[in-house]
Amino acid sequence: MDMISNIAPNEYKKFSNFLEKACGITLGDGKEYLITSRLRKLLRDEKIASVAELLTALELGEPRYLLGLVIDAMTTNETSWFRDRSPFEVLEKDVFPLWDSDRKKQCKIWSAACSSGQEPYTISIALSEYVALTATTNLNSASIIATDISASMLEEAKQAEYDENILGRGLSLNQKQQFFTESDGRWIVVNAIRQRVNFKEQNLLLSYDGLGKFDIIFCRNVLIYFAAQRKTDILNRMAKALNPGGFLFLGASETVTGYSDSFEMIRSASGVYYRLKN
Repeated sequence: MDMISNIAPNEYKKFSNFLEKACGITLGDGKEYLITSRLRKLLRDEKIASVAELLTALELGEPRYLLGLVIDAMTTNETSWFRDRSPFEVLEKDVFPLWDSDRKKQCKIWSAACSSGQEPYTISIALSEYVALTATTNLNSASIIATDISASMLEEAKQAEYDENILGRGLSLNQKQQFFTESDGRWIVVNAIRQRVNFKEQNLLLSYDGLGKFDIIFCRNVLIYFAAQRKTDILNRMAKALNPGGFLFLGASETVTGYSDSFEMIRSASGVYYRLKN
């Protein structure tokens, strides 16, 4: 019998509250189907009979790895290369040239909620393409920190290996040939792109102090899963994590308006992005 086919209203509310406290994700009303679809395999594998039993185990903290499994199952790990294209055009046409002409220190970039690694590796590819096009040396030492709440996603991202289907989403044939090598049907990101990227586990609800300061932050298609107060908190703490004049990239459906006064919106021919106010 499938013990998760139906969830009692009190169980749904209790699980939703637990999930929001653990990682900030707000399910809202009528999302019972998300729990049934995403937790079914986990409950079966762990031999847990119901959501109520799962909640008891989570509250007791036993087994310790269970929380990570639940977060992995409930967080959305949808990503692709050069996703939405516009932010990376902004980088290459607006932000990198501005940095190249005005700054001499190392450029530090944060890719938040990086999932399986396509975003930080895409940023690194965009950097390499800009450096090759302009012959600049100012961005050669740029570094990227990529974070995610999911330990399993980070391990997958560190491998930097992707199958043919994943590689076909967003990359040109030239980029595929230049920035990847093929081995046993898997495509591996070349060292020149990988070496700029370091991965670290990070819950966006917790302190960012251990990450350092950044010049560019990508936090795309993440805020949509948080309640308004959480969005405000995350944006204001990201503002503090940026160096003066730093840049912030959000998803196409996301905005700072109504949540933070720390940024100014910039519209260019390439797209919309935000800059930390002086």
